[in-house]
Formats: sequence, C-alpha cells, structure tokens
Amino acid sequence: MTTAQIPRTDDELKELAEQAGRDLEDASALEILQWAVDTFGDGFCVTSSMEDAVVAHLASRVREGVDVVFLDTGYHFPETIGTRDAVEAVMDVNVITLTPRQTVAEQDAEYGPQLHDRDPDLCCKLRKVQPLERGLTAYQAWATGLRRDESPTRANTPVVGWDAKRRKVKVSPIARWTQDDVDAYVLQHGVLTNPLLMDGYASVGCEPCTRRVLEGEDARAGRWAGRAKTECGLHG
Repeated sequence: MTTAQIPRTDDELKELAEQAGRDLEDASALEILQWAVDTFGDGFCVTSSMEDAVVAHLASRVREGVDVVFLDTGYHFPETIGTRDAVEAVMDVNVITLTPRQTVAEQDAEYGPQLHDRDPDLCCKLRKVQPLERGLTAYQAWATGLRRDESPTRANTPVVGWDAKRRKVKVSPIARWTQDDVDAYVLQHGVLTNPLLMDGYASVGCEPCTRRVLEGEDARAGRWAGRAKTECGLHG
C-alpha cells in the first residue's frame, strides 16, 4: 500500500498537519517538502501560479515528476502561459492545467461581460476556487508558494497547516523566506520566472485585476488595486 492509499480521516489529517507545522517550523524548504512526499506520496501536489517556478523546482529535487497544478483562468497574461509552457518543457515535473467549467465567452453570456470588475469575488470563485477544489480531489496535501513577508494577510502562514475549506493538508515550504531568499535561489539554480517580474509586477495574477506596484508598496498591492479585496479565495 502506498502512502497515497493510506485512508485518513479529516481529524487525522488535521492533527497530522498541526503537529508537522510545529515540528517543521525551523526546517528547510527541502526538508518540509521531503516530509510531504514521504507522508503523502502520490497524494501530494504542488500548485503554481507561474509567477515563478521556485516551489516546483524545490519539489522536483525531492521527487522527480511531481505533479504541478496550474489554474488557467482564461484571463492570464501571455507571459504567464509562456512560463507554464517553459516549466513543462524544461523541468522534471508533471504540469496539470485546470480550467473553469465555462470559457470566458460562456461566462460573459451568463453573467455579463467583465464580471471581474463588477463582482471580482464571484469571478475568482468561478475561475479559480471551484476549479482548484475539483482538481485537488485526488490529493490529500498540496503545496503553495505563500510567504509571510508578502503582505499582512499572510504574516501568520504556517509551514504546514490544515486547509479546513478543502479538508487538505496545506504545505507552504517557503513561508519563512524573504524576497531576497527567493531571488538568491532563482539565481543559484537558474529557476524560471515570469518575465513580468522584471517589468514592475511584484505579484502576477489575472491581467484585468493586476497592475505594477509602486515604490514602497507591498508585493500584493498590485492585485485588485483600489478594492478591499486582497485574496482570490484560494488562500483566504
């Protein structure tokens, strides 16, 4: 029986996640990912927005051919799709692209055009949250690239925690990293990054809802600028 086939109840998974969060708080990113792979096997995946491929690269060092899940919302910058294609071509990972149930045109027909301007929460729910929930059904645990230094809303991100919304173990192996740590890792290992990061974008999301950041702003300030909204719903 592989680790992916070991039946675990929600309570067992939650207890496992909370204990690992305590035990691994001071562990390296590779050690955290090694724990996830050893614990969940095929029941573990990495999610990536293709802002960069740092977590995917780290995970590939622990397990060749690791699943990397990407949400193609239909609103991405061409540079983001290009980064996804490059990661798939050159890294030892298995890229899985998830798509919403509706194309942008079908969504426009049902809800009206530019839903992202009128009701961004609903747009994110339809094009990000629901596709991810469907895509994660095959896994017990998923890894993210969340970092505590990105914004105040992410300051308490555990390295391993319990995702109550999806009833999954949520692994954030670079939660304690700074932007300098990310930059150093990218330079050392030649990791692919989204070209938009060199063009004033500190955080890359869907094109209609992302702008360049201004000097002194945090990395998430360019997302849904001018709105109270700070997260798409995937992480809070």
